[in-house]
Amino acid sequence: MPINEPSWRKPVGVLLILMLILMWSVAVVMVVEAIGLPLWASAIAFIVGGVIWLWLFPMKRLLRWMEIGKWRA
Repeated sequence: MPINEPSWRKPVGVLLILMLILMWSVAVVMVVEAIGLPLWASAIAFIVGGVIWLWLFPMKRLLRWMEIGKWRA
C-alpha cells in the first residue's frame, strides 16, 4: 500500500491565505478610516466585507485548489 506524499499546494495555499488576509485587512482599515465611519458602522463594514470578500470569492477557490488541485469545480 503506497504512502501518500504530502502536497506542496497546502503550505503554498496557507501562505497565500495569510497574504490575502493581511492585504485585505490593510485595505479595509485604510478605506474605513478615510470615510470616517462611526465605530458601530466600521464594525459592520469589517464583518460584512470580510465574510463576502475573503470567504466567497478568493478563499473558496483557494481552498478548493489546495484540496483537489483545480480552481473551479
